[in-house]
Amino acid sequence: MKIRIGVLFGGCSGEHNVSLMSATSILAHLSQDKYEITPIGITRAGKWYCGKDVLQKLKEGRTDGLKPVYLLPEPGNHTLYEIDANNRLSPLTELDVIFPVLHGTLGEDGTIQGLFEINGLAYVGAGVLGSALGMDKIVFKDIMRAYDIPVARYMTATRKEIENDINALMERIEAFSAYPVFTKPANLGSSVGISRCNNRSDLYEGIVNAARYDRKILIEEGINARELEVAVLGNDSPIASVPAEISPKDQFYSYSAKYLDGATAVYIPADIDAKTAREAQDLAVRVFKAIDCWGLGRVDFLLDRNNGRLYVSEINTLPGFTHISVYPKAWEPTGISYPQLLDRLVDLALDIKQDKDKTTHQYDG
Repeated sequence: MKIRIGVLFGGCSGEHNVSLMSATSILAHLSQDKYEITPIGITRAGKWYCGKDVLQKLKEGRTDGLKPVYLLPEPGNHTLYEIDANNRLSPLTELDVIFPVLHGTLGEDGTIQGLFEINGLAYVGAGVLGSALGMDKIVFKDIMRAYDIPVARYMTATRKEIENDINALMERIEAFSAYPVFTKPANLGSSVGISRCNNRSDLYEGIVNAARYDRKILIEEGINARELEVAVLGNDSPIASVPAEISPKDQFYSYSAKYLDGATAVYIPADIDAKTAREAQDLAVRVFKAIDCWGLGRVDFLLDRNNGRLYVSEINTLPGFTHISVYPKAWEPTGISYPQLLDRLVDLALDIKQDKDKTTHQYDG
């Protein structure tokens, strides 16, 4: 029998459009011989829909002709429901596994993973804990320091601090580091809301911009660095891909550089010495295990041009799967094609579900 897989995309996030791009590639490469595929689109308002051309319609901001669908938070209930002609819930399909092609908040941060856990559904990617820790850049860096994994110097601020006295905050940042510094929302990806600040005017704009996307912001010292990325695959025994190097036209790997201008160069494998490559791979696996990640993750690094030191920047627990994304491309040198990679991810999801099913949830004393 075919595995019944629901591919979930869109979502209430600043990375909505990136999710649609990733879903386009995944749906094009999932084997229809192996899987019974149900595309499920989530609008920016959080409504779930199925139906003909649901992906294309979400790209166009339309829902006409689509069916609202629901996944009820009931243990053991793997049914996706629609509303029938009598305005009642009616089973649409049963699901064996969910592939949440969702980036950013309410998709990559553990929230929707909690729904899948309640239902007892297998799903691709990290669990509630790993997803939440990977999404919050501040807590993530705190954990890295606890594990003695190198990260760039950083400080934090809140939206309230900005609203109360932004000048005092800027003075604190300037005392923390010389320019340039980077300002980032604590909980987002795809470089949304990130600014490189070369002076006080930039800093003001960067702080305000980051606070649009989160109540917590991260401020990092600027490092004259090359940007490396390593893909990780597995559950209890993860493996790391060859390192890739990102060489953007912009001053850093911005949203535009990732998805719009087409001018970013990607080198797979990265042109680095064997020792640095091994160190990046070893660190990537350590990072993956430190936050209890499952399935997949992409660990991003800064390689200091001045002293050759590697710093972990972040982990993406649901990295991009677009036609230009590093995660699937990084496995090609090891002989893992895009369709084979998707098969492995589905197998890993079913494997971790089987392991979790061994856990007893009742205690009679």
